Amino acid sequence: MDFPKYNGNVHPDEWIKDFQNYLEYFKIRQTRWEDCVKVALSLVDSNISLPTGIDSIEKLRNALKEDISFTIFKNTNKRKLQSLKYIPESKGGDTSKFISYFLKLCYNAEIIDIEEQKNYLYKSLPMNNYFSNEFYNKTKNANSINELIREFEDIVFEESNLIKNESIVALKHVATGKYLSSDENLRYTTGSKFQLVFVGSPVPDPNSLWKIKFDKELATYNNTSIKLQHVKSSNKFLGIYYGAYERYYDYYKSPSTNHTEVSCNNLNHAYWYENWKFNDSKLENRQGYLKSNDISNISIEKSCGDNKVEFLRSHDIQFTIGNDTFQEVVCHDERLGGNDEWCIELIKQHIWTIDTLHD
Repeated sequence: MDFPKYNGNVHPDEWIKDFQNYLEYFKIRQTRWEDCVKVALSLVDSNISLPTGIDSIEKLRNALKEDISFTIFKNTNKRKLQSLKYIPESKGGDTSKFISYFLKLCYNAEIIDIEEQKNYLYKSLPMNNYFSNEFYNKTKNANSINELIREFEDIVFEESNLIKNESIVALKHVATGKYLSSDENLRYTTGSKFQLVFVGSPVPDPNSLWKIKFDKELATYNNTSIKLQHVKSSNKFLGIYYGAYERYYDYYKSPSTNHTEVSCNNLNHAYWYENWKFNDSKLENRQGYLKSNDISNISIEKSCGDNKVEFLRSHDIQFTIGNDTFQEVVCHDERLGGNDEWCIELIKQHIWTIDTLHD
């Protein structure tokens, strides 16, 4: 097996280390060391001018680093660092390969200052508030490359749990452990007679899957309007309706407790409301992005009538349709409690492609 020549396209330290391993592997070190140096010199490309009198590996290493080819090599790797872009795994990227390549470029460019490494890594990130803010907050105290990469991996891991536009989620009612569900084959027999909404299975099933939709890639607490599209009945959304009810106009009432009825429909109507907001159930003014396993109160604004904000609730109260019994889901404006807590679970994060971003 022939050992590759040194042509200025690899770091001298790396090439010499590989050369020494090559000698060790083939037991060539049994020969005189001076002969080994001569072999190394013979493997340096003729385009690279070396001074005379090189009689040791260390002198060869220093001579290779002083040659203009090494300056070009380092500057080339710096330019690659400047143009390096991190692609999140949710958009088809590979974090492991990215970090490996980033570290290789830093090594080749001989960038060992941690602040300079931070700067290059920061500039490679997508230009959005999540990566910018999290990177600054988590890496500002990193004092080594290992700390820097460890914090970066934490950011990437958390990003994989963020609720993104058009991801598939399930909403677990915390108090009862059952999931918000709907069934395209069932209708209320009272109120609107729209598609039924209830809390059903203790595990996510097809009836409890929702596509979450909003006008940005990420949803923030308190101020992002969110639509929940029922996956199985794909054209219908979770909402409430203001219409003709018992000879006057009002929001339809739930079958058992006479709170506001929650249903699924595809109405394009001024009195159909399907924009929800998620609020941290423990911290009223929480900032940041919605992520999997967060526990929230989910609210909706009633723009007709009293303009109240009401909250999504379930409880042990049940109602029947035919021979089947269902756990009621309603909206209400009463004091919040344990029955108003919902845990959002990420089932499948939406994979953003180049075509998606151009749409």
